[in-house]
Amino acid sequence: MFYRPEDGHGLPHNPFNALITPRPIGWISSRAADGTNNLAPYSFFNGVAYTPPQVMFASTGSKDDQPGTKDSLANIEETGVFCVNIVAFEMRDAMNASSETLPKEVDEFSHAGLTAAECDTISCARIADAPAALECRLTQIVTLPGAANRVAFGEVTGIHLRDDCLQDGIFDVTRFQPLARMGYRDYAVVRETFSLARPDD
Repeated sequence: MFYRPEDGHGLPHNPFNALITPRPIGWISSRAADGTNNLAPYSFFNGVAYTPPQVMFASTGSKDDQPGTKDSLANIEETGVFCVNIVAFEMRDAMNASSETLPKEVDEFSHAGLTAAECDTISCARIADAPAALECRLTQIVTLPGAANRVAFGEVTGIHLRDDCLQDGIFDVTRFQPLARMGYRDYAVVRETFSLARPDD
């Protein structure tokens, strides 16, 4: 099968997301200028540089009370900071609850039954018991083709690691089993890993 996206795919559901899998989920927390906390999952997310450490996430869409964007980007534009919380398998229902489209004055931490903790290097909340959290300062927002497609880049200024996820000096993802986004309404979970030596090792 071959199709041009502008012509449509003719399938019951768009296959695009199912081709780029698994995708890590950036559970982005932000804070509005009025102090309201916000939390939302984004699967167009990844690390983009080591030194200094930097991450990105893309927002694709808007909501009625945030013209042209969503709460996360609106807050980040106001404050210049955000936090990336890593999603453990056991937190899947809370993550899903925080994806609901809610009025901007709703605190998704409370809505999803999560405990918020204050970040150390930025004025923002993080999920207290997340396996890891990356505190970030916004470096730039890039507008992409499309109605509401934008990418936020941030420099990581502080990193929280849950102690029980550290094993012999290694951050062991099998201790918390990270959740990954697939296509459609599907997810995957990492329960085992393997290593490969690079040719230059």
